[in-house]
Formats: sequence, C-alpha cells, structure tokens
Amino acid sequence: MAARSSYTDFLKADLGAMIDALGLSELQKHMVRARWLDQVLWMERRANAARDRYYALRLTTIVGGVILPALVSLNVSDSATAGPIVRWTTFGLSLMVALTAAVEEFFHYGERWRHYRRTVEWLKSEGWEYFQLGGPYRRYKTHAEAYPAFAGRVEEIIQRDIDQYVTKVVQEQTETKSDKEKQGEAKPAVP
Repeated sequence: MAARSSYTDFLKADLGAMIDALGLSELQKHMVRARWLDQVLWMERRANAARDRYYALRLTTIVGGVILPALVSLNVSDSATAGPIVRWTTFGLSLMVALTAAVEEFFHYGERWRHYRRTVEWLKSEGWEYFQLGGPYRRYKTHAEAYPAFAGRVEEIIQRDIDQYVTKVVQEQTETKSDKEKQGEAKPAVP
C-alpha cells in the first residue's frame, strides 16, 4: 500500500512540476491540475484498488477451488477427531469460494480495473503529447496556444469514460431486471 501511495505522490509531484513549467496562465495551470491531473490521480487510485480487490477475490476462488476437491477426497469418516475438522473446513472453504465468486460477479472488479486502467493511460498519453507538443498538438507553437485543444480533448476522454460507465451500469441493471421478470414469468400462478 505504501508503494502505491508513494507512486501517486510521485505522479502528483512530477506531473505538477511539469504543469508549473508550462507557459500557461495561472488560471490555465489551475485548470490543468484541477481537471486533468486530478482525474489521472483519481483513476490511478481506482484502477489499483479494483485490481487489488479483483486479484484477492479471484485468487481466493481459484486456490479454494483447487483445495476443495482434495479435502472432499480425503477419507476421514472413521476418524473421530479429523473427520469433523475436515468436514467443517470443507464447508467453510466452499462457502468462502462461493462468496468470493459471487462478490466478484456482483462488483465486476476485473472489468472496473480494466476500465479505469484504460482511461487513466489514455489521459496520461494525452498529457504527454500535450507537454511535448506532439501528436495532435504538433501544429501549435506554445502550450498556451494548444491549451484549448488539450482541454477539449481531456473533456472528450472524461465524457467518453462517463458514457461507457453509465451505459454499462444501465445495461447491467436492465439485464438484472429482465432476468427477474423472466424468473417471475416462470413461476406458476398462485390461485
């Protein structure tokens, strides 16, 4: 956790220093920090948190899923002490595997991780091109000249991110509602 925090601190300091060095007005520098840098840092933290949760849940599910068959195959029914311990361990582990799989399915941490990682890398790339006056900014002679284009492109990235996220959430809610309606139709009517 400390390494991640120090990386975020490094990014904030390093990118902040780059922003300070740009030939922009103080208001423009403030806007770059408030909109672009803030989003980069926020999404970096969100991507890392989603990755950590995804890995923890998936590894627990995988490792537990591998251990369970071994526990089930143990023939300890004759043992007065080992039998109950193995049965309760098997029960607890199977419950944990089911819970971690269900939590991952519900929260979709893997998808969130990839979504945030893709967007933060896109934002970083846009920032690097702007700082270097490369890519779509190569036709500008100064950062001040390129600022409106940069601000517009950052807003497009953020809007696209919001649209993708909202579309996905709405789609999942619609699918869940549709699944519930189908289950309701399948139930016999009660007189």
